[in-house]
Amino acid sequence: MARKKALKERIEPRFSAGDDEAAPRIVAEKRAPRGDRGAASEKPARGKTKKKARRSLLGGLFYWGFVLAIWGVIGAGGLFVFYGSQLPHIDQLAVPKRPPNIAVLAVDGSLLANRGDTGGAAIPVQDLPPYLPKAFIAIEDRRFYSHWGVDPVGIMRALTKNIIGRGSMQGGSTLTQQLAKNLFLTQERTFSRKIQEAILALWLEHKYSKDQILELYLNRVYFGSGAYGVDAASQKYFGHSAKAATLPEAAMLAGLMKAPTKLAPNHNESAAIDRANQVVTAMAREGFITESEAKAALAHPAHAVRGRAGGSLNYAADYVMDVLDDTIGAIDEDIVVTSTIAPAMQASAERALTDVLNKQGGKFGVSQGALVSLDGTGAIRALVGGRDYEDSQFDRAVLAHRQPGSSFKPFVYLTALEHGLNPDSVREDGPINVRGWQPENSTHKFMGPVNLTTALALSLNTVAVRLGLEVGPRAVIQTAHRLGIASELQPNASIALGTSEVTPLELTTAYVPFANGGIGVQSHIITKVRTADGKLLYARKGSSNGRVIDPTYVAMMNSMLEQTLIIGTGKKADLPGWQAAGKTGTSQDYRDAWFVGYTGQLVTGVWLGNDDNSPTKKASGANLPVEIWSRYMREALRGMAVAGLPSGGWRSESLAGPASSLWPFPQPAQNPPPQQAPHMDTSNPSAPTIMTGAGRPAAPPSAAPRGDDAPVPPEDIPGAPTGDRLPPAPDNRNILEKLFGG
Repeated sequence: MARKKALKERIEPRFSAGDDEAAPRIVAEKRAPRGDRGAASEKPARGKTKKKARRSLLGGLFYWGFVLAIWGVIGAGGLFVFYGSQLPHIDQLAVPKRPPNIAVLAVDGSLLANRGDTGGAAIPVQDLPPYLPKAFIAIEDRRFYSHWGVDPVGIMRALTKNIIGRGSMQGGSTLTQQLAKNLFLTQERTFSRKIQEAILALWLEHKYSKDQILELYLNRVYFGSGAYGVDAASQKYFGHSAKAATLPEAAMLAGLMKAPTKLAPNHNESAAIDRANQVVTAMAREGFITESEAKAALAHPAHAVRGRAGGSLNYAADYVMDVLDDTIGAIDEDIVVTSTIAPAMQASAERALTDVLNKQGGKFGVSQGALVSLDGTGAIRALVGGRDYEDSQFDRAVLAHRQPGSSFKPFVYLTALEHGLNPDSVREDGPINVRGWQPENSTHKFMGPVNLTTALALSLNTVAVRLGLEVGPRAVIQTAHRLGIASELQPNASIALGTSEVTPLELTTAYVPFANGGIGVQSHIITKVRTADGKLLYARKGSSNGRVIDPTYVAMMNSMLEQTLIIGTGKKADLPGWQAAGKTGTSQDYRDAWFVGYTGQLVTGVWLGNDDNSPTKKASGANLPVEIWSRYMREALRGMAVAGLPSGGWRSESLAGPASSLWPFPQPAQNPPPQQAPHMDTSNPSAPTIMTGAGRPAAPPSAAPRGDDAPVPPEDIPGAPTGDRLPPAPDNRNILEKLFGG
């Protein structure tokens, strides 16, 4: 046995002691039996080769797959690092502040309009109907609550559908990725933008909870037609807040995410409904709604409201925005503005203006108009700046400066009353020549001596010019400015006929003191401003300009202007049961037609004309404006307590009998006694001082200053009665002006 063992083992020679442990021990191979040598050496070799080949193939695939995966991770990491380096540093990264929304409310708290870049308020997700956010999850990202910003499963599913061509092209972006794109990136479709989108999505998921991300998404994304955020979209398309959205409306809103402009229901309702049906089906498939709810939603799809965007309410909302900056300054958060607008009155004003223009505007060559209505405090209850807001956003009620014509005459007559005349004073309606200017009446006829009541009611131009010259154009301008006219007025003889331009809002505001007993007002449209969470930023207090007309003169003016609606140019005004007064106005060549009228509750001004200042086809204050005013006032005053006009205890002797007693007009006395009407010292409008008209003697004609702005004695005016001279105007300067001049 030892010998056999020795034969089997072979001992290699040793070269050094240091090689003992390194030298391998070689064992002799056993030889196979002679007969089996061929088979034994051939079959195992073939089997082993096949196994080794398979193992080496799988191993190679695994190995190279692993290597490629490592390099893929390294490459992806490199791309993330490269494109991530182009983003702001992570410490500086923050969600951009949402542009503030301004919600404009009516006086009753209803929403008039939203203003701002977004078009709607930001709404917490818990305040929305539960099916609304679920609609977005069902159609846009059903794995929203399980992924971490980027959804590999969703990406693979989208790639698969795109490759096999089943359905439309799929994007695979999660809601978080869509939010990242809307918050931080442009809308370009590039590989670099997709990488950055994924990076930002991961950051959002790390910084915010799922519900916070969903809330940001719903309040930031674009819904078409200029609406950003779900509330703006709901207001735009359905006319109410997203808080009140129905299931079909929620489905339609969620469906817009695929193509907001293409699927906007106000432009392509059929496509919007088809997409909404897909959303409803997806919600039912995900178990967000029941089968019966899905069937009801499919049977009764949502429909977009019509005409809201072009309504006249937008004129009022625009004016709110114009004055808001002066009211509270810069805005950096969502705010809620409560306005003075009464929706029912606004709707009545819009109907009255558009109906009359649609029916008769072509006949009279009138293309545009405006209406503004105020209460006795100066609060604007209705404001219509044009015929169609969608066609033209220019607000003619606030911004258009036009000649008021005879509707300016009340300021001339009031100035004459304050200088000593009264409604029974007589002036000549006859030819007059002022440095070559020869004004005439619209009838081209003259009536001879008439009292002031008749002259104003019938809008006799020559009498108004005579009065303007007697008191002086500057005195008339001071009166107009005191009552509320803000525009610059030219001190010339023609001012009496309303040749200086004013806006409908300021002219109407200046009539308010006639209706409220002589108190000057500041027209206003904002009463309160709050933040979205209720913090009060501004509240208007009951301020006014104090007394600007003495009650006696208020009564005189009301008695005269009331006759305009009884026997004068405004007699077509129809307001049963109400005592009303007002004045018509028509500018040269019938370019402007006006009527400003009032009751004890409302003062309303109407203007008609053309934007290019072209003449109309004889549209005058006595026709279309009076008709519009009557239509509006009948509706606006419905339900209000009937209130008479301030009378102040004064009554004209000529009006003691029926109105017909004004005709024929009595001939004036040759030498009527000087008038003893009271004067008001306007140096302190809030506390007037009553003085007699004979408080100061009249200056002789030779001592009177001459010029268009100086009072002219009646005997120096062609056709004026002798002896009826006005006393000089009272010194209305305040104490500082008296001491230091001015």
